[in-house]
Amino acid sequence: MAERLSIAHVSPFPWDAHHEVGACVEAMSSELARRGHRVLVLAPAQSSALVRDSRRLIRSARTAPGALFDEQGGLRVLAVGEALPMTPRRAAGLTLPLDVSQTIEELLTLAPLDFVHVHEPFAPSTASVALRHSRALNVATFHAPTERVLSTQIARRFVELFFGRLDARVASYSATAALMSRFFPATYRVIAPGAEPIEPATRDTAGTTHVLFCAAEERAALRAFLRALRRLPLELDWRATVWSRHGETPAGTLPRGLGERVVFAGEREGSEAAQLAGADVVVLGSNGAAPAPGVALRALAAGAVPLASRIPVYEEALSDGDRGLLFAPGNVEELAAQLERLIADQALRGRLREAAREVRGTLTWARAADELEQLYGEVAARRRAPGNAPAVRARLAKRALIDVDLHMHTDHSHDCATPVEVLLATAKAQGLGAIAVTDHNEISGALEAREKADGIKVIVAEEIKTASQGEVIGLFLEHKIPRGLTLEQTIAEIRAQDGLVYVPHPFDRLHSVPDYEHLLAVLDDVDAIEVFNPRVAITAFNEEAARFAAKYRIVAGAGSDAHVARGLGSVRIRMRDFDGPQEFLESLRDADIAHKPTSLLYVQALKFLETKATTAPARQRRRHRRVRRATRNS
Repeated sequence: MAERLSIAHVSPFPWDAHHEVGACVEAMSSELARRGHRVLVLAPAQSSALVRDSRRLIRSARTAPGALFDEQGGLRVLAVGEALPMTPRRAAGLTLPLDVSQTIEELLTLAPLDFVHVHEPFAPSTASVALRHSRALNVATFHAPTERVLSTQIARRFVELFFGRLDARVASYSATAALMSRFFPATYRVIAPGAEPIEPATRDTAGTTHVLFCAAEERAALRAFLRALRRLPLELDWRATVWSRHGETPAGTLPRGLGERVVFAGEREGSEAAQLAGADVVVLGSNGAAPAPGVALRALAAGAVPLASRIPVYEEALSDGDRGLLFAPGNVEELAAQLERLIADQALRGRLREAAREVRGTLTWARAADELEQLYGEVAARRRAPGNAPAVRARLAKRALIDVDLHMHTDHSHDCATPVEVLLATAKAQGLGAIAVTDHNEISGALEAREKADGIKVIVAEEIKTASQGEVIGLFLEHKIPRGLTLEQTIAEIRAQDGLVYVPHPFDRLHSVPDYEHLLAVLDDVDAIEVFNPRVAITAFNEEAARFAAKYRIVAGAGSDAHVARGLGSVRIRMRDFDGPQEFLESLRDADIAHKPTSLLYVQALKFLETKATTAPARQRRRHRRVRRATRNS
């Protein structure tokens, strides 16, 4: 892709302790950096020295954020905190060191990023924290499926909340996509990981068959493998290697008769790639708790024949048995029988190797990076281009600055008792130069306000309740739009009147709001987003709206959402005076938003007293008194 992007890949696993996800992050990030993208990798580390060096670099970047990137085209790895020893509480996903969260927040605030790409972002982890603090476009990759982890999520609602911030979701395998869709329904793009070709060692087809087990799976898989070896006929000519990064020998002794044929090896005896290059058969026996499909792909890349348990991710890697043999998980007898077939039948091994050779060229990381770049391009294309109306901007530059409130209600709304006259008088007293009257599913109050306005500009608007996708405000309307339409239909009705589409309190989950996916679906039709609303009870919801507007370059607006006169003007936008929707939108693009502290409890209590706590005749008498008072004051 032509655009050079700044990307942070975030792994939840210690960078200096080998893990399948970390290996994938390193390979993909290195390929992207080689193509000219500026790439950071954020991960915890076991080395305190690596953490100290990384935090020193982060501190120096406070004055020069660009220093975070390796401008020579290399990959920059930043250790954001020490990986703590695993405890039952941490295994259950209940704790994360506070300093890790603070470091990630500072880093993502400093770094000028286009994308934050998180891997396995289940909370709490470095990946979920990065998703929480990201101000960039967010992509997540979910790797090998682990149903046990997904089905026992303690904070499922919490996880769903953060997944809602994702702009694209990637699954390394179709099996992963299917499992994730069942637990967290969404669209998942399958981008299979890479496995660079490994030059196989010269094989003596008539000699001893070398069987390899890479101990990247759960211990039960190794026990099943050793038991299966014990069941092989004595006359078969084979030897086996159990390879792990540190060459550990499992507790206990080998089954009787295997001591001369089975060796345990580690890095000293050769890398994983070297072991795969010399193997004829590679066994993967996971029961699904901790699969290692990357080993299966690397075995294919080395010309070895995989023999794997019949779990979905292995079936997918082996094309349901076309590129290797399968056996029922945990079935030692079937594993032994399949091993015997492969050891005894050289022609079978040859046919399976030939089938794998045909797809070997598609397993590369270059192919995976091509697909990921395409995804990045599609997501980045959703961002708005900067405003390009020089003639309008030149006119606006000569206009006076005015204060504007874009969200308020009158007694034409079902939940407000503020008469139009009181609203206008209060707006004038507050020094507002323009207001948008946005009654719920009604336009009559806004039309009345425009007719009675004196010295204040009124934007006729309506806050419209859609069928099931939250509320949307139409600005610069002339006719009422009915409630109950779909979000798309409501937007079409606003457009038919040449109005502007303004999304209020978009992430306030205590109100009726469109979800993230619905917003993404109509992004091209949204003119502005409300990034501050004082009636939003949880500050993080406003912050999320501001991040969304910033990363997609959507014009930001704000309003008091006043349902009582005293709330009017508590939020105001300082912008150039305007005439019509085009000038308004261009002026809003460069506006400043200011707000003063208000008590949400206080204004909500006033709203209750005015709309619910009095009888209808008393409310009517109060309305007449307020109108007379407002008329005298004006």
